[in-house]
Amino acid sequence: MFKRNRCLRGVAAIASIASISSLATGCGVLTSDTSDDGKPIVVGTTSSPSTLDPAASWDSSWELFRNIYQTLLSYPVGASTPQPDAAENCEFSDESHQVFRCELREGLKFSDGSTLDAKAVKHSVDRIRKINVNGGPAGLLGSLERVQAPSGREVVFHLNKPDATFPFVLATPALSIVSPKAYPADALREDSGIVGSGPYDLQSYDEGKEARLVRNEQYKGYAERQNSAVTIRYFQDSAEMVKSLREKQVDLTYRGLAADDVIEFQGRASKEEEIKLVEGTSTSINYLVFNPKDPWAGKKPVRQAIAQVIDRSAIAHKVYRDTVDPLYSMVPKGLTGHTTGFFDDYGDPSVDKARRILTEAGITEPVPLTLWYTTDRYGSETKLEFQELEHQLEASGLFEITLESRPWNTYVEGYQKGEYPVFGRGWSPDFPDADNFIAPFIGKQNALGTPYEAREISNVLLPRSRRESDRGNVVKDFEDAQRILVDDARLLPLWQGRQYVASSRDISGAERALDPSTIMMMWLLSRKTSW
Repeated sequence: MFKRNRCLRGVAAIASIASISSLATGCGVLTSDTSDDGKPIVVGTTSSPSTLDPAASWDSSWELFRNIYQTLLSYPVGASTPQPDAAENCEFSDESHQVFRCELREGLKFSDGSTLDAKAVKHSVDRIRKINVNGGPAGLLGSLERVQAPSGREVVFHLNKPDATFPFVLATPALSIVSPKAYPADALREDSGIVGSGPYDLQSYDEGKEARLVRNEQYKGYAERQNSAVTIRYFQDSAEMVKSLREKQVDLTYRGLAADDVIEFQGRASKEEEIKLVEGTSTSINYLVFNPKDPWAGKKPVRQAIAQVIDRSAIAHKVYRDTVDPLYSMVPKGLTGHTTGFFDDYGDPSVDKARRILTEAGITEPVPLTLWYTTDRYGSETKLEFQELEHQLEASGLFEITLESRPWNTYVEGYQKGEYPVFGRGWSPDFPDADNFIAPFIGKQNALGTPYEAREISNVLLPRSRRESDRGNVVKDFEDAQRILVDDARLLPLWQGRQYVASSRDISGAERALDPSTIMMMWLLSRKTSW
């Protein structure tokens, strides 16, 4: 029988940051009546890591990091506010939200047996800022002034401005704790090994193909592991992944299911099938990014005309078969501060309105643009989505579109170097707050590697909102920020996803294994021993 406690909240709900002022002992993982037979649970996904070093990653490499590294704070089952993990307790020690203290658990060790202490935490944070990878996690630490390690178990974070969201940053896998002996202070670790302190140790890694995880016997944290080993297999194609699931080479898939497969699994739900589908809400979004240095994408009227032509409902229906929802704001539905700004300004798609926008700007010939997408990150429909975008824009007679694509690793390098006029990205939240759908994309250093100066957002709206612990009181600031984003049209939201996990019927735990960033906590998966 499950007992409800303060951790059992919907992960899509808004976090009340006021509760973080005194973080007590973390909530434990619910136990189950399943047991581990020693056989690894095999998980399939189309989302492979771009790196194994946390200092380089502000992307879905975090899905692996969550399971092999440890953070001071994390999210036990059902929690939407961070709870202690490597830390025993954390709290703001001042009313202005500028000094945040954490006390580590006793006896923490890395997977190689070396000591995890406050100096290791300081090293892990300092190297992120020192290495300062373009588009990397240093962009999350804009409010951090310095880190101190006054004793072996005490870490103190001094902020340069009030930031009630800082505990959420500490709970992201970007702030994974690494060993000072194994990770240089001023350079990325380049080999394929890791030294972490999370629930699992990385036994082996074949880039782009497979990661083998085994129980880390040195681990001390909140996670109660329901299995002894997990193998994650990375697929280039959704169809190949589902084929492996049907042939029982994979036990579960958690990212990259094609819409056709979701529809089929939904239709068979009432029958005795070997595969079951778990459906949940999600705040993950997909959007277009416009490069301001491109001679055409850098023109505001061109971006506005594209915003006026694109038919989101057609994309959701024709490409994704209504397994996603049209999105008209960078802040998704389900979060306080969500608006429908793009619909309010542009209404239904209209070629005539788009033509007027261009004509008034003196643009009378079709605009040539190249749209880029990645071939192996977001699922097989990505290509179809961009073909639909191409069709919509060219059918207007206002644009001449060229499509280009690359695998994720080289795709990232391209947009960080500013090579793409227009490119597609997806975003799963670092933490469940509207701040995380605005701040990461703004400023000289952001998650896109594409500078976006928006001074009112950076200097006024975000700092003011971060002084407020009660997030219900910052709606106006987020609405104003989104008004600026809509007016600039530098970021164009397309759709909001839903979460689908398909698994064999002998796997338990999938329905509660996703944290607020829709990252799977592999330790909650188990294999049923009886029916």
